[in-house]
Amino acid sequence: MTERVAGIDVGKEKLDVGLIGEKKVRVWSNDEAGRVELSDWIVAQGVTLVVMEASGGYEAALLSELEERGQAVALVNPTRVRAFAKAEGILAKTDKIDAGVIARFGATMKPEARPRRTESQVRLNEDITRRRQLVLMLTAEKNRLHTASPETKVQIGRHISWLQAEIETLEQQISQAIKDNPIWTETANRVESVPGIGFVTAATLVADLPELGQLNRQKIAALVGVAPFNRDSGKQRGQRRIFGGRTSVRSVLYMAALSATRHNPVIKEFYHRLLEKGKHKKVALTACMRKLLVILNTMVKTGQDWNPSKA
Repeated sequence: MTERVAGIDVGKEKLDVGLIGEKKVRVWSNDEAGRVELSDWIVAQGVTLVVMEASGGYEAALLSELEERGQAVALVNPTRVRAFAKAEGILAKTDKIDAGVIARFGATMKPEARPRRTESQVRLNEDITRRRQLVLMLTAEKNRLHTASPETKVQIGRHISWLQAEIETLEQQISQAIKDNPIWTETANRVESVPGIGFVTAATLVADLPELGQLNRQKIAALVGVAPFNRDSGKQRGQRRIFGGRTSVRSVLYMAALSATRHNPVIKEFYHRLLEKGKHKKVALTACMRKLLVILNTMVKTGQDWNPSKA
């Protein structure tokens, strides 16, 4: 069977679609009617893989619409696609050019499709994302209190109270959603058994990393973006850096690893051993993030709770 790959350049108002084997780029509006029509066309064309760039959330509704049709969808980092375009000698950048490039990138690189999400998974992800947004607003408002006038402080105080109430409501919804799903409950409880892991980290892993426990240690680290890449050339050895991955997961994993360096005996010992070897604190903490993720992945895969002797 010949693979048919479609590349979609997602914008705020429109969707440009390129299909392997065709020069014409089609355009739909990025609204409910446009997404339904585009999804119908994708299915009718017998597309085996749809490739989209992560576009700051503008792709979320289309992603859900395609997944509801049982369509395989790969969400890729825009930097990878741009590097592919430069390798092809394409320096110009327009929506139509990008759609064709994304399609060829998909056909050549064959990125893995995302695991298909249920409606409850989508909703849980939205609640966690919204909570994260409100927490950022709350932090900003608290910082403004230091320099605000007395009158403005009253307004900021009311907004802070509202934000705190909304965050609490979302946390209750997230907690209830996890309790209503036995598989999520088991995963969340297992993850929370690790010293340094709290409710927010566990919920984020359940929502944003459904692959946890299903991949090997190398793939799960690369997926999250905590696998360091070499920067070597000849005799020169450059500093290794992490790149790409799922930002939401990496952010909570960073905070969890930071806590684990103080309260988790395994991670604490590992962290201080790296510092004694002369590693920079940030490098050592990144290594702890990777080690913590690998431990969590193994625990979920084997169905075992935290055991420091095995970790």
